[in-house]
Amino acid sequence: MKKHILFYKPTCPFCAKVLDFASSNSIEFDLQDITSAGAIAEELIRVGGKRQVPCLLVDGMGLYESDDIINWLKDHDA
Repeated sequence: MKKHILFYKPTCPFCAKVLDFASSNSIEFDLQDITSAGAIAEELIRVGGKRQVPCLLVDGMGLYESDDIINWLKDHDA
């Protein structure tokens, strides 16, 4: 199973929704907490174009919105 990069913020309920789904389906992420370092938030803006979380990096593009991320994971991993 591929590892994905998920940009998230610990206090974000939409991020928690994605993480709960992933945990329930044994999907692992390379987690990037945008509050832990300015460079991570800058990387999110560079790859995704905005500072919005959750953001799943898919083929070099940012996928936003928790429901869209979960649906993508269902189609590609779970």
